[in-house]
Amino acid sequence: MKAAVFYGANQPLKVEEVPTPQISSGEVLIKVAACGLCHTDISYIDHGVPTFKKPPLILGHEISGTVAEVSSDVTNFKVGDKVLLPAVMSCGTCYYCRSGRENICSNMKMFGNDIDGGFAEFVKAPAKDIFILPDEIPLIEGAIIADAITTPFHAVKNRGQVKPGDYVLVIGCGGVGLNMVQVANAVGASVVAVDIAPAKLEMAKKLGAAATVNPNEVPDVAKAVRKLTGGGADVSFECIGNPKTMEVAFSALRNGGRFVMVGYTEHSMNLNASRVMYREMEVIGSLGCRPVDYPKVIELARAGKIQVAPMVSKRFSLDQINEGLDYLRSGEGFRSVIVP
Repeated sequence: MKAAVFYGANQPLKVEEVPTPQISSGEVLIKVAACGLCHTDISYIDHGVPTFKKPPLILGHEISGTVAEVSSDVTNFKVGDKVLLPAVMSCGTCYYCRSGRENICSNMKMFGNDIDGGFAEFVKAPAKDIFILPDEIPLIEGAIIADAITTPFHAVKNRGQVKPGDYVLVIGCGGVGLNMVQVANAVGASVVAVDIAPAKLEMAKKLGAAATVNPNEVPDVAKAVRKLTGGGADVSFECIGNPKTMEVAFSALRNGGRFVMVGYTEHSMNLNASRVMYREMEVIGSLGCRPVDYPKVIELARAGKIQVAPMVSKRFSLDQINEGLDYLRSGEGFRSVIVP
């Protein structure tokens, strides 16, 4: 099969022929329909963030496709089924899995990190971990549910505990941030979206943002948000991974507010410890999504309560993957996918 192979940081992916995965007991072979391009991939390629499986490695963790082959002991899937693969697979037996927190499983396996991912014509996965995609969800655009929509769902519902009527702040309107906007809006929150790109702020409005703020147009973002929300947001989400914008997200909260970190950074951030204590502030991390929540997100997309197709700005062939990565680096668009 053809695949885009990662050999190391600061070099382009190489599109080449590699062996097609061979399935074993309990596994399914998936013909990849699409795989989303994510900033996590850029972190490996441009910034040297190490992958758990040493290169060569096939990246890509937002995967949709059709079942091409099933092992003899798999009875819940058949050839031709449209499916979605979760970005991360859990073991189901460790302390965290048995506590209902599978997304921080001690033995998690991530496509395109621990094991070969979806920038290829085929990928294999345990049947226990994959989900049927209903006909109402387009197969190619549906790939982004695997991370760009499930990650915001977990952040909003489980970590942010957003309630109807809450004021919610979303900083960073890339693929994850825009989906944070529409998930929070679906929950019944009033959302303030922050970004420096006018096109992304316009998209945020279309997805339900009640107000937008462009940092290039106001001297103090936190102050602007506090004014818009009558004293500060109830819950804020930072979706960039920048210590400075994390501080803004915290400063824009009302007393007793909840700050949820969704963006990744290896750097430290500064928070006013006295305010955390004296004003009973909450600072919370959010990683991925629990497998048990995937059917809920799929149903929201099937019912049209969250949009999938408009979130995919461009499609690239496997041979164009480095062009697609450059498009991601440019900050244009919302989410792009590789279509092998």
